[in-house]
Amino acid sequence: MADASTPTPDAAPVLDGYAHVYSGKVRDLYAPLDDAGAPREDLLLLVASDRISAFDFVLETPVPDKGEVLTRMSLWWFEQLADLVPSHVVSPDVPDAVRGRAVLVRRLGMLPVECVARAYLTGGGLREYRSDGTVSGLRLPEGLTDGSRFPEPLFTPSTKAPTGQHDEPMTYAEVEALVGPDLAAKARDLTTRILARGNELAQERGIIVADTKVEFGVEGGELVLADEVLTPDSSRFWPADQWEPGHPQPSFDKEFVREWLLSPASGWDKASGEAPPPLPAEVIERTRAKYVEAYERLTGETFRPAGGDR
Repeated sequence: MADASTPTPDAAPVLDGYAHVYSGKVRDLYAPLDDAGAPREDLLLLVASDRISAFDFVLETPVPDKGEVLTRMSLWWFEQLADLVPSHVVSPDVPDAVRGRAVLVRRLGMLPVECVARAYLTGGGLREYRSDGTVSGLRLPEGLTDGSRFPEPLFTPSTKAPTGQHDEPMTYAEVEALVGPDLAAKARDLTTRILARGNELAQERGIIVADTKVEFGVEGGELVLADEVLTPDSSRFWPADQWEPGHPQPSFDKEFVREWLLSPASGWDKASGEAPPPLPAEVIERTRAKYVEAYERLTGETFRPAGGDR
């Protein structure tokens, strides 16, 4: 049975001059080799694959160009956020086999907290609110509904659970106890500012960023933005002209994948513990189109794949 800790077979390509370090649900990590052939300790090659995950499973069917879309979108956002926080990016100059969907980055010690900010109430935050009126320990007003907008972004952190397990909401006091008051305050402020800046730019282009998860590394006591940022895989993107509180919103991410998997057409029972079936061509193409549309709307650029082996 495949799960989030079991990427698809031969998912990580062999790259000359690099040692494979780790494969997650949708990313592969490599260390450049030094002149003696040993893996370097200061750099990593971060490769975004075309794998797609849903309901804690890595699906058998990839989505073409997904890794490149997300890599290029993150690079665009790193530039837009450079005045708020430095990023881990060293160079987009990478081997041809992963050209367009990989970036060379600094190796950092990672903050052991999932830094989440919410501008709208939905998803896991909505479920917690309906249960006890709070999100990550923050008491919210009564009467909110799916899609309600907050006056300002909320910092709603969660644990970094081991692979294959679920993250759990944390209170701000728990973050302080884990990383100290100074880093906790910096993480809270930067996470909410990143989401606010993201919405300033995205809403000009017809997109709402409902919430986002960001990763920070720690270098010299300061936070460095790492991994990906403000993509449809790390955030909820909604069409601004269709926002209407009171029900789930249409999105720019894996909506078509989730809907098909839960439909009778898939023949899959989510509660069975079995891996989902392969995705049909129509679902793959519609999902790819949504990722590309989000990229083109945000950046104003036409997406043209850089090429290279997949």
